[in-house]
Amino acid sequence: MNSTQTIPSVDLEDFLSGNAGRKAQFVETLGKAYEEIGFVALKNHRLSDTLVNQLYSEVEAFFNLPEAVKMKYAIEGLAGQRGYTPFGQEHAKGRNTGDLKEFWHFGQYVEDKDPIQKEYPQNVAVAELEKFNSVGKEAYQTLERTGQDMLRALALYLGLDENYFDPHIKNGNSILRPIHYPPITGEPDDAVRAAEHEDINLITLLMGASADGLQILNKQKKWVAVTALPGQIIVNVGDMLQRLTNNKLRSTTHRVVNPPREDWGKSRFSIPFFLHPRSDMPLNCLPECIDDENPKLYEDITAGEYLNERLKEIGLKK
Repeated sequence: MNSTQTIPSVDLEDFLSGNAGRKAQFVETLGKAYEEIGFVALKNHRLSDTLVNQLYSEVEAFFNLPEAVKMKYAIEGLAGQRGYTPFGQEHAKGRNTGDLKEFWHFGQYVEDKDPIQKEYPQNVAVAELEKFNSVGKEAYQTLERTGQDMLRALALYLGLDENYFDPHIKNGNSILRPIHYPPITGEPDDAVRAAEHEDINLITLLMGASADGLQILNKQKKWVAVTALPGQIIVNVGDMLQRLTNNKLRSTTHRVVNPPREDWGKSRFSIPFFLHPRSDMPLNCLPECIDDENPKLYEDITAGEYLNERLKEIGLKK
């Protein structure tokens, strides 16, 4: 394995500054990074240290609840889209071995009488933890706003109207997923904390995890470790955006490896925000990304149809 990968860093303040030059430079740096590696580190992302610390505290408290209590929140029939998903239930596409993790899902909060609310399950309230749901909601909505700005920048990079994505992600099917990778208590054989995969969604926003482990597969087919510096989050391209852009922007393969044996007794916590569009968004390859050298690579499909396919592939939907 190689050393830690230095991924390009961008500052959201540049995009929001009102200065045309700073904004254009942000757009160019972000777009080029997503063509080359699919990951950036983002500064000034709106998440305060206080909110991050509160969220991790609530998440750790939830996963420390007795198993029987947590299982009350594993709701049948939701394909894991809200509430609790037990240890080992999800696996990477193309694998049958379950990942060494358990997780929770916060979903969209439709607060404007949008009819799309009928498509979404209600968020699940945890009775045992007074602040768990309110802190989760605040983090969800903060990251959703930051994700909207990132997509506005990408729209400009792709030659689209800056607000191209706005109607597609308003009340979109995004997910905030607190993950617990428990201590490893026995030889894991071929199981890892999260096997190699690409994210399904448009973009993923990842606040710093409680321990190392994230690796990406670079162009030289080498696994390299990635960590965010203090004050930064990592934002990466998902398969929906790669498909929409006809592979112009890269959904990079990544994984979470098991720690060294001496650290098997330690838990790892991670909280990604998967920004999804509304189910009716067409993921048809953009005309701006198709030419003689780059013919159309994908069949037309909606975001909802594509998500259903992928949920079946990773074992969350039958």
